[in-house]
Amino acid sequence: QVQLVESGGGLVQPGDSLRLSCAASGSIDSSYSMAWFRRAPGQDREFVARTIGSTRASYYGESVKGRFTISRDNAKNTVFLQMDSLKPEDTAVYYCAAKESGAKLWQYWGLGTQVTVSS
Repeated sequence: QVQLVESGGGLVQPGDSLRLSCAASGSIDSSYSMAWFRRAPGQDREFVARTIGSTRASYYGESVKGRFTISRDNAKNTVFLQMDSLKPEDTAVYYCAAKESGAKLWQYWGLGTQVTVSS
């Protein structure tokens, strides 16, 4: 089993930056792929960013490309999401997800952390 705990959310103003963290524990190692998703009120879940365990390649959703950066500290089993130039439309609950190498679906999810961007 794998447990994921997000932290770092909060209330910020447009243009501000915020860094989210996702601490993983349990049967997880550096081969796992990690990702961030978000869900805004009344909207479907949206892919934000992911990092591939085997290659360390990173991919981003179109709405955050160039503003958000995903990174990971394998020694601490932690993945980060650096969010810059935040916009009101970035307001959402942000979720961390993980899956084993080769798995098609995201197998493990955290409970989420709220990010609110408002003036």
